[in-house]
Amino acid sequence: MSQFALRIPDSLTAYAKELAREDNVSLNQFIVLALAEKVSALKTETFFKERAERANHEKAINILDSVKKVPTIPGDERNPRERG
Repeated sequence: MSQFALRIPDSLTAYAKELAREDNVSLNQFIVLALAEKVSALKTETFFKERAERANHEKAINILDSVKKVPTIPGDERNPRERG
């Protein structure tokens, strides 16, 4: 496990301590969890951006158009002008 010294503004430290206390965790654990959430969010964003770049929108629309035609559930309609 690594150690890393941080310089955190007093106001942010006080708020983080308060939230950690409310969650019944140490400040260290609170900061580690906050960092893990941020890293996860950024990795997820990157994953979806990379995946979207590989997408073939026309192929996806063709697959959707080949599905058996049944009435849509209200709110699930597809706008035909939103192609690609």
